[in-house]
Amino acid sequence: MKGLWKKALFRYMVIASAVLLLFSPLYMYFSHDVSVLKSKYPHLKIDSTRGVEVEVREGKPKHWVNLKEISSYGKWAIVLSEDWAFYDHQGVDFEQMKVALQEMVTADRFRGASTITQQMLKNVLLSNSLTLWRKVHEIILAQKVENVLSKDRILELYLNSIEFGPGIYGMKNAANHYFKKHPSGLSPREGAFLAMLLPSPKRYYVSFKRKKLTKFAQIRLKAILIKMRMGKVISPQIYESELRSKFSWER
Repeated sequence: MKGLWKKALFRYMVIASAVLLLFSPLYMYFSHDVSVLKSKYPHLKIDSTRGVEVEVREGKPKHWVNLKEISSYGKWAIVLSEDWAFYDHQGVDFEQMKVALQEMVTADRFRGASTITQQMLKNVLLSNSLTLWRKVHEIILAQKVENVLSKDRILELYLNSIEFGPGIYGMKNAANHYFKKHPSGLSPREGAFLAMLLPSPKRYYVSFKRKKLTKFAQIRLKAILIKMRMGKVISPQIYESELRSKFSWER
């Protein structure tokens, strides 16, 4: 009897696992009505202990800036740095995911392969928890949101919800904090600086805090400007000029 009970239990566990694997993707796909992001906006509430809480509701938040109001330099510095193929993929860049997995296996190095769409969903609708469940949820919803929202709307949501430093969220706040200007006036170098911050804004904030670019910041800044030149966002002449220039706060 004991052996039969164990077999029955094992059989039920297999069935339960199969059902879970079958219905989990469906649950993830229908878990959020992403169409609300067409007309509603993420309102951020920053709490020093609990982090950032997001509520999607009517009306633009105070820090909101329309995509058309952001300089092309500010926009493209971030797009080319974070997700070069943003306007070509359908929410998930499977080629980049493949490369990231290969690097993890062969070089024992992990790097993110999240697209702008995935990052927007993480910031606006999902949690920041580093779990496989959330990552799969993010991938499934990313493909759904691409069928509902335009690329420009996704990018606008992203640029208004990302962190650029301790307590600094959105392009409008970032442009004002670092350069005392509106995002429409961002230069190529300023756009590249904001893009440089994104992988780890609280860590890379040190350059602004010390009023001097770290060696890492110098290398990343140049790499992003090179991408902007390659993407024909800036000319070779502007590239050379921006390399020689300095921020108003640099020593």
